[in-house]
Amino acid sequence: MRVTNNMIMKSSTNNVNATKVNVNDKNNQMTTNKKISRPSEDPVIAIRALRLGTTFNKLDQYASKNIPDAASWLDVTETAILNMKSLITDMRTQCVNGSTGTLTADDRNTILSQLQALQKQMYSEGNADYAGRTVFTGYRTNSTLTFTEDEMDTSYTIRERFTTREDMKEKRFYNGDVKVPSTQTEVLTNPISDIEETSYNTIRLPYDNIDKATQIHFYQGGLGEIRGIGSVSQDVIDEHGNVVGQYQKDDLNSLASEPHDVTVYQFESEEHWAMVMGGKKTVGDNDIVIIKNTGEMVMGNNVSSVLKQNNVDVGLTYDKTGFAAGELRPEFYYNSTDKTNPSEPIEYKRYEESIEPPPGDPNNRFITSDLIRYDIEYNVATNQNLAVNIEAIDVFDSDVIQDVNDMINAVSAAINAHDKIDKIKSMMKENQYATDEYQEKLKEWLDAAQKEADYADDNVQKLFSSNIGKADNYLSDISLAVTKVGCKSDQLSITEDRVSNQQSTVSKLQSDNEDVDLSQIILEYTSAYTAYQASLTAASKLGQVSLLNYI
Repeated sequence: MRVTNNMIMKSSTNNVNATKVNVNDKNNQMTTNKKISRPSEDPVIAIRALRLGTTFNKLDQYASKNIPDAASWLDVTETAILNMKSLITDMRTQCVNGSTGTLTADDRNTILSQLQALQKQMYSEGNADYAGRTVFTGYRTNSTLTFTEDEMDTSYTIRERFTTREDMKEKRFYNGDVKVPSTQTEVLTNPISDIEETSYNTIRLPYDNIDKATQIHFYQGGLGEIRGIGSVSQDVIDEHGNVVGQYQKDDLNSLASEPHDVTVYQFESEEHWAMVMGGKKTVGDNDIVIIKNTGEMVMGNNVSSVLKQNNVDVGLTYDKTGFAAGELRPEFYYNSTDKTNPSEPIEYKRYEESIEPPPGDPNNRFITSDLIRYDIEYNVATNQNLAVNIEAIDVFDSDVIQDVNDMINAVSAAINAHDKIDKIKSMMKENQYATDEYQEKLKEWLDAAQKEADYADDNVQKLFSSNIGKADNYLSDISLAVTKVGCKSDQLSITEDRVSNQQSTVSKLQSDNEDVDLSQIILEYTSAYTAYQASLTAASKLGQVSLLNYI
């Protein structure tokens, strides 16, 4: 084969270019510290780099954003719960103070002021937020747990189910009220009330000042054993022809050996109740009285007995218009419908419901015991989600504020009763009442006032004693919530450590896959550069010799 000079020069040029490319590649590797600069250089390394890069980016999202965000949410939640625990502890302390039965006027005033302060703060911690998102309201983080201002036009229909063995409690009611006379004539002529105490089993609603109850149900066990379905719609008329409430009749015959045709009354207030019932707060054995302004269902003796013995739950549907600042929003605790705008009602569910015959009645719905959860989950690791939120229904019992209100009312009644005693004693020292006639009559007034005060003190002592146990239950629920938050935090911390380790592992794999050994690449670059210089030297010598040198 004949090899020409042109062939030699072309081959030499190709070789020089090849060594020059090799030098350039080694130079790029040395300056970038990467094995390849284009996927085409090594597809296997490129594919592995893409996979490892995607994995590392996910881990970085977990470690730098999701996990810290979840941890901060849990920190805010725990702080709010611990603050609530402190408030309930203060409430319990006041319960202990009020249960002694030996309170002075200063003691009563101190307890009242402390309870009023607690009343304002009680649910404020429920509005705790993280970065503008309320932490106790499920996924409705744009809404506060309570009404932050008075909303007198806001209207809800609320549907609740009460467990009689847990929610039905004994309450004392008092007939009569000593109205201290202010003139000599009144001292001698005004009737002196004789205070009487009665007690009934009651179920307390979470709200006072309701508009009216519209539906009442009695049901036992499964939904197939519902008794006494009806609407509360008939008017109750007082002796002046005024409508002061409504009533309806329900049948509990199948739940007891004897027939029980229950009449359900509802009145605007305890005063209306006493007026219609002949001047006393009495409930017929087969009756239920609903008091709107206090939000209570008062059970007759036979009714409460049948309900308890047969473990019958009571379902109540009622309307409420007007909510004060600090009151709980119904949607976070109960099945409800916001009907503030009648043309666009908003339905909320906290428990599952079943609609029973008769069909076509949207209020004829029965609440099951299945709580609907609204969890907020953070993706904290691959294939691992963590629900970071604790809902208010698991922490803040809706009865807490009503318990505080009951204690405030009881202490206020005791303070008023003792003020009456002090006022009558002061009157007995005045010259205008110095005669025996006035003194004897004022002594009768004083005895009546003392009896009222004794009943009030006894009510305070019993109510506060019973609320010690309730406060303990609330603290138990709160402690359980703190434990849940702690468990979530521990789980998050373990996940954070694992993600951090995974980051280190993936980072090392990325380095092994993409990065070059600097000392090795320097040697390879030096070798390539030496080869390149040698190829240039060899090529330069080829041009110096030709056929003419031999002629």
